[in-house]
Amino acid sequence: MASLLESTCCPTSDASLDLRPIEGGAADDELAALAKALGHPARVQILRLLIRKTACVCGEIVNELPLAQSTVSQHLKVMKEAGLIRGEIDGPRICYCVEPRTLRRLRALVGGL
Repeated sequence: MASLLESTCCPTSDASLDLRPIEGGAADDELAALAKALGHPARVQILRLLIRKTACVCGEIVNELPLAQSTVSQHLKVMKEAGLIRGEIDGPRICYCVEPRTLRRLRALVGGL
């Protein structure tokens, strides 16, 4: 079943170049929004967890953190709205994974500081 979750949830690596500028007003706004989405230690932990895995079910995330399911769900919602992660419904579960293009963009924006 894991391979099915990976194929429906986790995007394949998009190797296309992102030629958007890493400086200027729009880039600053983008970096601030991504930083805000990662502005809680639990969200950083979730992102690290998802980077290490190719697919993840929300229950597994809850088992890794000392937080209630509802709290983890709220953090996942913030990260999804920022475009850092993707979540797909798979029956009674939601499979979450990192959005690689956004992660590369975040790295470029931080590197441009």
